[in-house]
Amino acid sequence: TAFFHFGINTFTDREWGDGKEDISKFNPEKLDAEQWIKAIKEAGFKQAIITAKHHDGFCLWPSKFTRHSIKNTPYKQANSDIVKEVADACRKYDIGFGVYLSPWDRNHPSYGTDAYNTYFVNQLTELLTQYGKVDEVWFDGANGEGPNGKKQVYDFNTWYKLIRKLQP
Repeated sequence: TAFFHFGINTFTDREWGDGKEDISKFNPEKLDAEQWIKAIKEAGFKQAIITAKHHDGFCLWPSKFTRHSIKNTPYKQANSDIVKEVADACRKYDIGFGVYLSPWDRNHPSYGTDAYNTYFVNQLTELLTQYGKVDEVWFDGANGEGPNGKKQVYDFNTWYKLIRKLQP
């Protein structure tokens, strides 16, 4: 599996963002998801995972649940969806498709509250229903503080039930 860790911090030269990045800097004019997938296929990979959202909370798809997303960037005049571009390229080149959705979100104001679990489930639902077959969903254990200084209690059981329901 090839893991594409790409996002706003590709343009800020930081490994982890804090959710306060200027997303107007996100404009990968020469991005070619087909080139990415073709290259990994030629290298022998069988699956790709795209970082749909990292700890900074910036979404590579036009999530309707946050403004901190690709829909509010200059990339393709805010009419873009890199998750879709990668998913489509995976189908074209017969490569498995997966998404990484960081549980930690340093941008969202509800992080650290019960409301955040609903927000997260809403975003996970978007990713599992808009891109065809999803072969893998990847989480990590990152659990730092959010913008309100609180840590989140993650509802992993609900997340796994949702994945099994929507992408068995």
